[in-house]
Order: sequence, then structure tokens, then C-alpha cells
Amino acid sequence: MEKKFSRYSRQIFMEEVSIEGQKKLDQSRVLVIGAGGLGSAILPYLAAAGIGKLGVIDFDQVEFHNLNRQVIHQEKFVGQSKIKSAESYIHQFNSDIEFIGYNAKLTSGNIEEIFSGYDMIVDGSDNFETRYLVNDYCVSMGKPLIYGSIYSFEGQIAVFNYQGSKNLRDIFPLAPNPEEVPNCDQFGVLGALAGMTGSMMAMLALKVILEIEVPINQLTIIDSKHWSFLQVGF
Repeated sequence: MEKKFSRYSRQIFMEEVSIEGQKKLDQSRVLVIGAGGLGSAILPYLAAAGIGKLGVIDFDQVEFHNLNRQVIHQEKFVGQSKIKSAESYIHQFNSDIEFIGYNAKLTSGNIEEIFSGYDMIVDGSDNFETRYLVNDYCVSMGKPLIYGSIYSFEGQIAVFNYQGSKNLRDIFPLAPNPEEVPNCDQFGVLGALAGMTGSMMAMLALKVILEIEVPINQLTIIDSKHWSFLQVGF
């Protein structure tokens, strides 16, 4: 207990956290979708805060072009699974975390079983097929969802399906045609945007666990090129 207090003391000292809040974090079970750009910011800050059970699902391997933004991965893991790389990072960073890695593609066939072990989902996926799959199962299973996406200089974040709030289909009822959607492969992305957006997603996740008020029915649009932050209600 003394070790944990020493590690988390700077957040325990906060009135909004305290010992009781740290216990909530320790008892929480959070699943992160994707160990890529967003996941590389989400995972360290959730682990740093002392999330008790931290899961991540990703079926990709680490590639050199990932390294400009996926900062939990190292050159020595290029060609190996992102899950193996993420596990190495988390175990070295915080050995108290129960880390569960799923080296698999999230599908309608495995999603319910995987989601059943977690209280909250943080979606750092990079395609609309997965985002809508995640959203719909969060709704059907009653799980809060922290949503985020990035490309070029722009990021988006929102809290869905929390305390009766709306979800992804309430703002975007149908998934767009993938060919019409800009993405990082086409337009690129500055790595720091992934860090900004992922850190904000981690903050929202922590606030939900700590029962601190978060914006609901609101999409935050981050324009890092012109340095503006727009909140859009829906």
C-alpha cells in the first residue's frame, strides 16, 4: 500500500481523487481498441493513473511508418505484433497493472465475449467499420464509450452511451463510404496530434471512472493547425 501511495500520491492529493478515487481506479476495467497512434497516448496515461485491469486489442504488426506517432513502440519491435510491443511497454512502465492483450481483429464473433470483461471501452481504432461495431455493442451491452479519431491536423473526441447520453449513430447515423473518408494513409498526420487527442481521451476515461462531470451529447473538434477547439452539440 505504501508503494502505491507513493506512486499515485500526486493525484491522491487532489480533492477530486483522494484515496477513494484511487480505489475506483484500481478496481476499474478498461479496454482500449487499438495500440496505434491514439492507443499510444491512451494506454500510458491509463496505466500511469493505476487502472486495475487494462486491456488492448489490435491485430497489426509494428511498421517503421508507425513510429512517428505510435510512441509506445520501439524500433526493435518492427515486424512484431503491436500487442507484444504494448505489453512490453506497460509491464516495464507499471508492473502493478493487470494487462490483457488480444492479438486479434475485433469482429461480431468475438466482441461480446471480450467486452464482457470490461466496464468501459476507449476506441482508438482507425476505421469506421470498427467504430460502428464498437459503438453498437457498447449500446447493447450498456458500456460507456470514449470515442476519438484523427487525420492530418484534426482530431475528434466524444463520450458516448454514458448516463443515458447519445451515441455515435445519433450524430452520424450511417457509416460513410470508406473511399470518401480522409485518412492518415492519404493525408498523413503529425504524431503530436495523436498524443493530444489520445491524452484527452484518457482524461475523459479517468473522469468517468472518478465520477467527475464530463461533457455528453457533444463532439469536440480539435483543429491543431489553426489551434481552435470547437464543441458541437448533438
